[in-house]
Amino acid sequence: MPAYLLIFTTALFVSLALTPVARRLSLRWGVVREPGGRRRHAHQMPLLGGLPLLAAYLVAAAIAIYLWRPPADTRDILYLPGVLLGSVVIFAGGILDDLYDLSYTWQFVIQVAATAVARGHEIFIERFRNPFDPTSVIIIEPDFLIFVLTLIWIVSLINFVNWLDGLDGLATGVGTIALLFFAWHSFRLGQVTVPAFYLPLALAGASVGFLFFNFAPARIFLGTAGVFLLGYNLATLAILAPAKWSTALLVLAVPIIDGVWLVIDRIRHGQSPMKGDRRHLHFRLADSGLSTRRIVLGYYGVAVVFGSVAVMASSALTKIVILAGLGTAVLGLLIWLSFQADEEREK
Repeated sequence: MPAYLLIFTTALFVSLALTPVARRLSLRWGVVREPGGRRRHAHQMPLLGGLPLLAAYLVAAAIAIYLWRPPADTRDILYLPGVLLGSVVIFAGGILDDLYDLSYTWQFVIQVAATAVARGHEIFIERFRNPFDPTSVIIIEPDFLIFVLTLIWIVSLINFVNWLDGLDGLATGVGTIALLFFAWHSFRLGQVTVPAFYLPLALAGASVGFLFFNFAPARIFLGTAGVFLLGYNLATLAILAPAKWSTALLVLAVPIIDGVWLVIDRIRHGQSPMKGDRRHLHFRLADSGLSTRRIVLGYYGVAVVFGSVAVMASSALTKIVILAGLGTAVLGLLIWLSFQADEEREK
């Protein structure tokens, strides 16, 4: 069996086997989301979906490290514990939120702690290529600014995935698509290393196994632990290969633009930017009468199309132009929907 299939299928089958166990444990321990709320589900929903995701990911990652042990003189020796230890830290914090419904302040503290783990293992943003001059590189300094920029990136990705987790299978599926594009892009660039290639494949396999139970109608939710785990890995794995920045931004363009606009819209209405509501685009589409499956598959389609653009386009400037075009279209739709909602409230 090819190496990439071994890692992917191992994670997939471990996730398939453990997700029903996590579902039963969630119900037995009462770690559930009650009916109603923003998602308007009709029954208690188990929240420990992050457990099989993490377990399958770590098992597949361990196999990858054992079979393709990185040489001691490579930076991969630092990167691997940064991603995996950080995953455990962010997962543990997410479990606490699933159990005790932590405040946004404590959630942020957990995200900062995971970012510190990444920074301590040389996973940080220190440079990026100038899209207007491919021969030049922009260097970030001093160290404090590097940490702040890395923190903004990781915290933002975690929260964009969190906001995307509003319909059955939406965050899991879009995250899986991004991870598969990460792996494909690494393969095309010849970066067939454990952090750049096999870790994205491992988490993608785990996510596909979980998706069998999470796609509409869902039988288990990711929970905060699963969302944090997925978001943290998307952020850190994108940092490890600069070419993946554009892949992450394009695959997640719709939820990113939706999230940024909603923060602005909430501030415009004098509300907390972190307040949960049904003004996200996927909720608006659901309220308009579209089925959950149709909306989710539509998001998947957009992610695949723009992920393909990110991988195949040769110019960074081309990617920026396409992202700007998509952003303008989505932002225009969101602004129109927001003003329509304002008019309805005034009536």
